[in-house]
Amino acid sequence: MLTLVRALLAIFYRRIDVAGRERVPATGALIVAANHQNGLVDPMMLLAAIPRPLRPLAKSGLFRHPIVAPFLRLAQALPVHRREDAGGRPVDNVETFQAVNDALARGEAILIFPEGVSQPEPTLMTLRTGAARILLEAEASGAAPVTLLPVGLVLHQPGLFREGRALVLIGEPIAAKDCVALYRTDPAAAVHRLTDRLAQALRRHIVEAEDRETLGLLRLMERVWREESGTAPAPASADWLQRASRAYRWLRRTAPADVQRFRCEVEEYAATLDRLGLTPSSVGREYAPSLVARYAVREIVPLVVGLPLALLGIALHALPYAMLWLGIRLARPDPDTEATYKLAGGILIYPLGWAFEAWQAAKLGGAWATALFLLALFPAGFFALAWQARLANVRRETRALLHFLARRGLRARLVARRHALAEELERLAARVPESVLTGESV
Repeated sequence: MLTLVRALLAIFYRRIDVAGRERVPATGALIVAANHQNGLVDPMMLLAAIPRPLRPLAKSGLFRHPIVAPFLRLAQALPVHRREDAGGRPVDNVETFQAVNDALARGEAILIFPEGVSQPEPTLMTLRTGAARILLEAEASGAAPVTLLPVGLVLHQPGLFREGRALVLIGEPIAAKDCVALYRTDPAAAVHRLTDRLAQALRRHIVEAEDRETLGLLRLMERVWREESGTAPAPASADWLQRASRAYRWLRRTAPADVQRFRCEVEEYAATLDRLGLTPSSVGREYAPSLVARYAVREIVPLVVGLPLALLGIALHALPYAMLWLGIRLARPDPDTEATYKLAGGILIYPLGWAFEAWQAAKLGGAWATALFLLALFPAGFFALAWQARLANVRRETRALLHFLARRGLRARLVARRHALAEELERLAARVPESVLTGESV
């Protein structure tokens, strides 16, 4: 199960970084609580990232899903009955809570998404009290101490195949001893206190913005700042984005006119780059003839040499790819479930497409043709993915070069605008108290 999950994520996502694995206790009862933006892919990501077996809590309706249900059972997931799934009628989760208590008593690890639902916006919804209740009831029943571990998921383009990137930030365990003591005399207050503490911890490990457009602008400014400062991004850190988003929210309240003016400038710069098909890095890159020649040899020659094998890989996977593409177009999933549909659909559709192609190979060429097809299927497919990624990079750089050759002074103007944006960003950031940037106050 775990091997399959990791393989699927490695194929779909370009990069997944994990920070804080050392904070996961090796043994003992554990509740992993995470934010939820990406349907069933979020639990898959945590199953792969957390170095312990996890038993996810999942809404009961998913256990009737023909594709998802087998994976839930393999993961020993526990069903949660929600009032909204029962048409507003009261629901009974006594058996689920008992199963969770039993699992924790055995020292197992539970995975829960305390927001209760998946939603695509980069903000933390009001938490439900389930995680706090589970911990407090488990300890009240005499079980060994339970660790509550907050985990933040920071996602970029999660629904785009081979474009998605993810960062899993594992926080420090949440202190709960005072809540456990309070639970004996005032259960409601204890649940409320621990839930608030969990929400604060999750907010320290995610990047919150008012909407996806704002988050996109923050990501653009991060790249602008790094290009101007020459700072390389940390492989497993969202610190810059977290500080920038806190500063943005604080300045929206204290200096709304200045922030709105700056936002308009960033949106105009983003629109210009998008229209020209450029990136902040291509704006700052030198395009001297010698550099262009070396780049052409390094990148274009492998594209030409590898073209036959890439075309073979594309052809072998064309049928299942087209079937999946059509299915996604017909299903029209929400942004928070798009990656789920692609992964779940791919698990079903790709093997069916390959089986049909193998049958055709056997029909046309016999056993030798089938064997050659099966031998070439995966190596050619992975090579085609790498070849297409290289082609996209070459096309982007070629487009930038042609723009700069055709429009004299364009690069200098864009560099000047980028520099001005970076300077204005520094001026605005200097007005924000350090306690706001670090999340100690809001």
